[in-house]
Amino acid sequence: MDEVEVLVIGAGLAGLRCADVLVAAGRDVRVWEAKSAVGGRIRTDNIDGFRCDRGFQVLNPAYPELREAVDLAKLRLQPFGAGVMVRSEKGSQVWVHPLRAPGRVPAMLSSGAISPRDVVALARWAGPALRPKHLKEHSNRDITLREALDRAGLRGEVRRVVDRFFAGVLLETTGATSNAFALLLARMFALGVPALPANGMQALPEQLAARIGDRIAFEHRAFRIDPDLSGYLVHAEGVHVQAKHVVVATDAVAAAWLTTETAPQMHGVVTDWWESDQAVPGPPMLRVDGRRNPPGPVVNTAVISAAAPTYAPPGRHLVAASAVVERDGAVPSESVVREHAADIMQTDPRGWKPLTRHVIPKALPAQHPPLCVRRPIRTSAGIWLCGDHRDTASIQGALVSGRRTAEAILAAQ
Repeated sequence: MDEVEVLVIGAGLAGLRCADVLVAAGRDVRVWEAKSAVGGRIRTDNIDGFRCDRGFQVLNPAYPELREAVDLAKLRLQPFGAGVMVRSEKGSQVWVHPLRAPGRVPAMLSSGAISPRDVVALARWAGPALRPKHLKEHSNRDITLREALDRAGLRGEVRRVVDRFFAGVLLETTGATSNAFALLLARMFALGVPALPANGMQALPEQLAARIGDRIAFEHRAFRIDPDLSGYLVHAEGVHVQAKHVVVATDAVAAAWLTTETAPQMHGVVTDWWESDQAVPGPPMLRVDGRRNPPGPVVNTAVISAAAPTYAPPGRHLVAASAVVERDGAVPSESVVREHAADIMQTDPRGWKPLTRHVIPKALPAQHPPLCVRRPIRTSAGIWLCGDHRDTASIQGALVSGRRTAEAILAAQ
């Protein structure tokens, strides 16, 4: 019977971060991963020279834990433009990031894209995001994002753009997410510009995995954890190991199945990827539909290769668009997503060739109010837990959770 001090089940960001901290502290660690590669929900498909990230994820270098966990310089981040491009009733308009391009704000205001009243309402809502003390106060008296935007007086096109931008980030369209969580994300967007690693998002978990080395065993899907006198006996197909500590670092649904803990509500996303011979005019920004009655379900779209040239072969262009998977599991067709994405970009999609489609029905844990950024990391049976369902539903939350669990194990020695 194999023995190990700590067995980590799951080689996603949380599990890898947990194992990395424990290995650095000299602990005997092994990681079981059910699939053939690390990353969990963060994976990159390489298709005919194109890089297509599962579910179209982006990396915000402002996440504090990210700077502690990995070498950002080695990721060779390629940033999107600071702002969003909005499809309005009159055409397309660029809404610049006021902190990154303050000199372009007067022109944006004079164009009529955003009125002074809109600026006041937006500042009324987002102001606490720039003041950590006020942000903590908002967490203590949390409400839904929808209620908070109503109270701030956000109306019209600005409200629609904010709603649809956050729908793409939170993967829900009703505004039922915690406002305190939305403000935390707004703070990160204020401090950093989303970017993509040169080798795809999977470069992030791969960098963590490189420090763990051959301690990771692939295609080991744990199906039962039994307590015993020395800790736990963990079973996978044809493999058994005895461990003093077991860390379940799978997604929330799998963790609930292994531990009998309650799984949170999950939000889903579908992302379509296309290659194109023709460039789409406009800055390398995320694009959203700000119209009253958008003709489709797309929450965001972008010419990925315009921001991240390494994602496409020379002379080719990579386009992606995402829509929310509804709670009943309904998924819009590729043709519907394509037509809406092209309409947002005001371009002809007939030259777009489908590369792949990612349907991820359980992509992100719901974060309802009141915001809870520190959930318990140990079950009543003594099994450790980590993942974005234990902290915040984000890359930041997954990394923090992994470190937090590792530190608790070290303290328990």
